Amino acid sequence: PGLSFDGIAPGEAFQYRFQLRQSGTYWYHSHSLFQEQAGLYGALVIDPLEPPPYRVDREHVVLLSDWTDLDPAALYRRMKKMPMHDNTYQRTVGDFMRDARRDGLRATLADRGMWGRMRMTPSDLSDINAHTYTYLMNGTAPAGNWTGLFRSGEKVLLRFINGSAMTYFDVRIPGLKMTVVAADGQYIHPVSVDEFRIAVAETFDVIVEPSGQDAFTIFAQDMGRTGHACGTLAVRHGLQAPVPALDPRPLLTMADMAHDHGGGHGDMPMAHGEHAGQAAHGAHGGHGSGGGSAPKHPPGERGNPLVDMQSAASSPRLDDPGIGLRDNGRRVLAYADLHSLFEDPDGREPGREIELHLTGHMEKFAWNFDGVPFAGAEPLRLNYGERMRIVLVNDTMMTHPIHLHGVWSDLEDANGQFQVRKHTVDMPPGTRRS
Repeated sequence: PGLSFDGIAPGEAFQYRFQLRQSGTYWYHSHSLFQEQAGLYGALVIDPLEPPPYRVDREHVVLLSDWTDLDPAALYRRMKKMPMHDNTYQRTVGDFMRDARRDGLRATLADRGMWGRMRMTPSDLSDINAHTYTYLMNGTAPAGNWTGLFRSGEKVLLRFINGSAMTYFDVRIPGLKMTVVAADGQYIHPVSVDEFRIAVAETFDVIVEPSGQDAFTIFAQDMGRTGHACGTLAVRHGLQAPVPALDPRPLLTMADMAHDHGGGHGDMPMAHGEHAGQAAHGAHGGHGSGGGSAPKHPPGERGNPLVDMQSAASSPRLDDPGIGLRDNGRRVLAYADLHSLFEDPDGREPGREIELHLTGHMEKFAWNFDGVPFAGAEPLRLNYGERMRIVLVNDTMMTHPIHLHGVWSDLEDANGQFQVRKHTVDMPPGTRRS
């Protein structure tokens, strides 16, 4: 509201009209204040004109979300005042003794000292978790047992949507392989997995073939392993399969973040790149987001009280399934697995490049680009019809989903080649993606 139109006033109605140029799984949500967190969202499924590249017997939408009985505005104020409110899993003296026995006293002291200087904790995987949220599947809490029906031997298409306000989910169906056939509504080369992470706003279409038992649990645990949403695929209503226990709670490491501390204090040497609005043309020379290298931090990060972290050596890490999912004994989807069924739809080389750094301050719960608050940011001037490469660098210790409204994002591989078309790009800490 206030950008593309004035919004819908209380008691009024507005009819949206738009040309359908694509098919697939999408969703809608409010952009006014905290209405999305209060439940103003839903699924959009657009049927294709041409038959899809797969055959299924039935389909179900699986919309994941997070709910709180608190006033969302009050919850936001709490996050500004007490950002660690939900982080009840901080390390203890017992953990220190265990780590010292395992890693040695010097290494353990060095690790604690580094986290202490950052005034952060490795257990802070999500700002709000199951201590505040109830995780829902199609609007139903775990005890409600949302159920999608199937007949044994059928191919069932599940359209997963992450419609949450804050929560990343790790999804699996014990006893079933999932074949991922679409990402953000766009067909991809099929990938068989046991589990996938779905960022806020992403959608994934998967095909399963349930047989051999009457019920299977759809299990979606939050990234921090504090709670879960779940439902059931069953041959009839009233059935329920065993619900798995939460996986062990992971801890962030310095390797996860590729970070140095001190962005807000100017005490680390760095090279300063150009401001995003004046970005250099073709800086990658066709090499996309490149390998692990020291990023050029924008001037707005230097000496900035709203920037408490900077990435020291960012890289795409497209083959990394993410913290808590590595080496867990299951085949987990990674971005490197996602390849569109079609070639680069545009084909042109980008005319110019803009590099944007995701920045912020954990204790102040303040997030921005290039260290500039939204209220003071200059618009990025784009020309209608131009093709532009946007390089994103996550300088924070939090995972962020990035979405540019109204346009597609053609995610590149590490060599700058077209890989997959998406509308939302997940940015783990310390990553650099274009």
